[in-house]
Amino acid sequence: MKQMVDAEIKRLTKILVSAQEPYGSWSYPFDIGIETDCYMIILLRTLEINDEEFIQLLVRKIMSRQEQNGAWKLFYDEEEGNLALTVEAYYSLLYSGYLEKEDPRMQKAKQFILKNGGIEEVNMFTKVMLALTGQYKWPRFFPIPVEVILFPTWFPLHFFDLSMQARANLTPILILSDYKYSVRTYRSPDLSDLFLGNARHKEWGDWRELQPILSQIQQSMKFLIGYPRELHRLALQRAEQYMLARVESDGTFLSYYSSTFLMIFALMARGYAKEHPLIRKAVRGLKSFVTFYGGDIHAAYTTANVWNTTLAGYALQEAGMPYTSPTIQKSHEYLLSRQHMLYGDWAVSNPNAVPGGWGFSHINTMNPDVDDTTAALRSLRTFMIEKPKYRQSWDRAIRWIVSMQNNDGGWPAFERNVNKAILSWLPIEGNEGTMLDPSSADLTGRTLEFFGNFTHLNEYHHFIKRGVRWLLKDQRNDGSWYGRWGICFIYGTWSAVTGLTAVGVRKDHHQIRRAIKWLHHIQQQDGGWGESCLSDIRKEYVPLTESTRTHTAWALDALIAAEDQETDPIKRGVQYLIDTAGKNDWTQTYPKGQGLPGAFYIHYPSYEYIFPLLALSHYREKFCDSQ
Repeated sequence: MKQMVDAEIKRLTKILVSAQEPYGSWSYPFDIGIETDCYMIILLRTLEINDEEFIQLLVRKIMSRQEQNGAWKLFYDEEEGNLALTVEAYYSLLYSGYLEKEDPRMQKAKQFILKNGGIEEVNMFTKVMLALTGQYKWPRFFPIPVEVILFPTWFPLHFFDLSMQARANLTPILILSDYKYSVRTYRSPDLSDLFLGNARHKEWGDWRELQPILSQIQQSMKFLIGYPRELHRLALQRAEQYMLARVESDGTFLSYYSSTFLMIFALMARGYAKEHPLIRKAVRGLKSFVTFYGGDIHAAYTTANVWNTTLAGYALQEAGMPYTSPTIQKSHEYLLSRQHMLYGDWAVSNPNAVPGGWGFSHINTMNPDVDDTTAALRSLRTFMIEKPKYRQSWDRAIRWIVSMQNNDGGWPAFERNVNKAILSWLPIEGNEGTMLDPSSADLTGRTLEFFGNFTHLNEYHHFIKRGVRWLLKDQRNDGSWYGRWGICFIYGTWSAVTGLTAVGVRKDHHQIRRAIKWLHHIQQQDGGWGESCLSDIRKEYVPLTESTRTHTAWALDALIAAEDQETDPIKRGVQYLIDTAGKNDWTQTYPKGQGLPGAFYIHYPSYEYIFPLLALSHYREKFCDSQ
């Protein structure tokens, strides 16, 4: 077994080393499927930027993903298809000008849309896109007035009670809905035949259901001092300033496709011309996210360079590569250049902390997150500790992570204590994962794992004890944990088990044993593990019909951490990773990450190499090298 494990570790190491960019990072794409490809066509046509070669490539990519029934899917096993995504694909293909409604493939797409309720049944974010491009009527009443951006933080409800992701997308939406802004061009298609009823002229929902949150907003509005018209003007101005103050050097708004797309239209609503330098730079920034991987084009949602590099550098060192090697040295130099020194929105709820975290994307300078920061420190640990001049960077990051702990003891992704239950009333798909940034099992588990394995803190330290208590309380009845940023229960359980054991929770603790029993129970006949994105939608574990190498690596790594002796499930998991070396089928590209729950999921190509390498390296160290 050891020889086969060594051979697979060597193969994976070679793949990762060869994929490193000259400047030290790994630039594997952040692939969410065709949604951003569709929006890119719609954006370019609306702005009358007729980059025909690029648009044709996107059209071919979108068409290549259409199912036999005419629909498009978010993931392989998504039943018949996804209505919103099919509407977006149909619209973008018509807008491109390279397909006509009479095309048989477009006819199939239309039939699927009408069969599944018509355009009126799409989610709110798709309706916003349709409204601002003249295909759907804005509602007369929008539940959040733009004045909320003026609410100070001592109000019962204020703008920073929303998560960073929510603010990034809602800020331009508040401007757009206030102006009821829409823009059509001579190329705009007519989508009226996709409506089953008169929904184009209806409200977007029953706002009476929002009475609890509307009452809070109305109560807060009474505290605002000033003339209503002047306050309204000031709120629109503040919203514009909020966006522009968070534009990165590439022109994108917080490095995200959706927020930048919406910002462009919001700026036009505020009077900016299509040719304005800020708008043109934002478009160039979005086009800089475009990747070509495996012969395929993709207009990515963001870049994942920092995340890829933290994980790859750590996995390679766990596999035995010394930190003095050229590969690791280059990755360290890259990561050190990306540590954040700017105050961002996170400081509103954490005002006493000093910057020192890392963000996710290549260009990110003001939006750090806990997971990227602990991941960066795992990779940099030996280098930063043994080089005194970098010790300050290490200490800054450690203090920032500790300061980000929520009052409940867990860790969020981006901001502390952004978890007001009343915001769950907002009628937005994936609400809790969009509007809020609560403690999560994956973030808390991975943070505990970092402190336990790399700073040698244990459950007797006060803040570690609080994290352990929160995590144990968060376990499901079946023994699993739900992971917010991966798919899904396997990811959360791996994070929790490795975190708890790293800080000294006994391996025979009844909750650890329940988790291990659950992992044993869901192991598949081939020795691997696989989980469907449907787990996230249904909020219960749903297995895939086949195992994946990434899910198997997560489950296997959890078992390795929780066992002192090699067990049969561990042997079978290791054998699966060895037997599937070089596997090339749909399970490779199946999403393993969450973006917006129920709306888009993420395929990380790097995961297929990094996590099997990590699990096999931990297996070799614990059960082979010790023999």
